[in-house]
Amino acid sequence: MRWQQLCYTVPWRIDLQPKAGGGSLEDEARRFLDYITTPQVSCVSVAGEEAAQQGPEGAWAVCLDPKFSLSHRIHNKHCRVYSFGLGVDDRSLERSLAWEGCEVHCFDPSLKQPHMQQEEMWLHRLSVDWRDPNPAAMAQHQHATTKKLGTIMNDFGHRQVDVLKADMESAEWKILENLILEGVLDSVGQMLLEIHLHWAGFEVGGDDPSVVRYWFSLLKELERAHFRLFRVRSDPSKPRLFLHKNVLNASSAYTLGWVNTQWKP
Repeated sequence: MRWQQLCYTVPWRIDLQPKAGGGSLEDEARRFLDYITTPQVSCVSVAGEEAAQQGPEGAWAVCLDPKFSLSHRIHNKHCRVYSFGLGVDDRSLERSLAWEGCEVHCFDPSLKQPHMQQEEMWLHRLSVDWRDPNPAAMAQHQHATTKKLGTIMNDFGHRQVDVLKADMESAEWKILENLILEGVLDSVGQMLLEIHLHWAGFEVGGDDPSVVRYWFSLLKELERAHFRLFRVRSDPSKPRLFLHKNVLNASSAYTLGWVNTQWKP
């Protein structure tokens, strides 16, 4: 009986949304692009906006609107930031939040040391994945370089993360699915994510319309978890590719910012 309850409690896949219109690629793409380019809440104070205006449009920013928790957390020096990126050199937002008193953890699997401090930030030889490493592979290596977010937080003894920033170069869809299925989103205050649309993404299968339907369904799960989109930026330096095609003149990369409207750490 207990095993049956666990099976019903922990979902093994997300619920797909109904098909858009006639279910064609253009129908799915139009619905998806309309969704990611329409902010759902306004944010009167955005940290990082100045850098965004001076640099590329894809620059990162957090919402400091007083109606959400982050500004109060920063003021009380209780803010925690996780930043995941593959080959990312721009850490201006992380430095800014560290200077404000946030506890900032940057994850880079290419580091030579497991942990080190730099510019008021912690750097870790680690990255986020949608699965934990195989125990057999773990036995061959002293340090795993990829783990699920829930595992990382548990290893560090962290119950919540105020800001989660991630640029995972097309692994974001499976990672986001893992966060949804394992209920980790309840522990996150704001999520800043770069999404890549030029191909389906790692281990995402199906024809083109079903891939976009899957992407859209993941974002609707975010909405069900009380996340609301407050910011969207496309990268003008990226090609206009949507699943290897020029569909609706969409950019191949967008930086999205969501705030958990029910976040009460």
